[in-house]
Amino acid sequence: MSGRWTLPPLTTGELVPEFKAASRTNPNYHFSTVAGRYVLLAFMPREAARRDAALAAFASVRPLFDDRFLTAFFVASHPDGPEIPADQTPGQRWLFDPEGAVARQLQLGQDEAVWLLLDPALRLLDRAPIDRPEALLARIAAGLPPLDAYPGMVLVAPVLIVPRVFEPEFCRRLIDIYEARGGLRSGVMRDIDGRTVGVLDGMKSRRDVNLENDQALRAEIKERIARTVLPMIGRAYQFRPTRIERYLVSCYDATEGGFFRPHRDNEALATAHRRFACSINLNSEEFDGGDLRFPEFGPRTYRPPTGGAVVFACNLLHEATPVTRGRRYAFLPFFYDEEGQRIRDRNIGFLDSAPARAAGDR
Repeated sequence: MSGRWTLPPLTTGELVPEFKAASRTNPNYHFSTVAGRYVLLAFMPREAARRDAALAAFASVRPLFDDRFLTAFFVASHPDGPEIPADQTPGQRWLFDPEGAVARQLQLGQDEAVWLLLDPALRLLDRAPIDRPEALLARIAAGLPPLDAYPGMVLVAPVLIVPRVFEPEFCRRLIDIYEARGGLRSGVMRDIDGRTVGVLDGMKSRRDVNLENDQALRAEIKERIARTVLPMIGRAYQFRPTRIERYLVSCYDATEGGFFRPHRDNEALATAHRRFACSINLNSEEFDGGDLRFPEFGPRTYRPPTGGAVVFACNLLHEATPVTRGRRYAFLPFFYDEEGQRIRDRNIGFLDSAPARAAGDR
């Protein structure tokens, strides 16, 4: 055997495949959520002397790694143990790949030890053997381009802004319904033990009111969206949604932090059918913070006017920044088509219908 996998190595400009690996705090860490900053991904050698030499070389640029502009992940090819240095935050963490699954996904040779420098979209910017990092580390030390212009121009996320979806009076009506009913704490969907379950953890702080049982109101909402949003999705993305999922009025409250950390909307088995997300602000002038950000496309934020929508593909990494004053009210549906419905029908058996539970509960 040649000692190498059959796939060719990653080349400059290539998107790093999405992968999951065990970290010290999460056995199923989604690496793609680190997008939005430069990432140094190092696949470390098994030999202690070579590993220590690599870490010593990294020390020359370590002060630059602040988790905002730069972060580093070191991948060990064996389980965690006392010989592996502790994580250091900000900027330096370990992942564990004892079966070599991540190395195979990234098309690395067996036992290949390598530095990979990734841009904020997690595309390969540079690479070097683990024992010869001088040029790569010098490139980091010399300064990398700003996050909002790393391709050589100012970035704009591939999102669609659609004003005048809901009229102001209808926005106020939805807010009044939320206030009358009171919102319930909202969880996130995660795949755990082969099932998609709702989990309450530190991923977001939001409360929701579900309008699913109000058929007349749902019809009013659907008519407005069908007339204003769906034709624009067809024009911009050549996609024709035929289904709407979720009739939620949501509230991000400054007194509770009001945020949703970076995530993608279709990563769980029971959410894989989702194609586009839609965020319709109901009171844009009444809060500070609370804007949308798409980290892979720079640090700028997006806020539609009251009654307006931001529409984006569900596989885009995005976050709702913390609300610092007031309350942000929003209507938050997903769109998909008949192919998506077939995926949903196929995966619905994986969905746990129990209420969202605290992380760690079983």
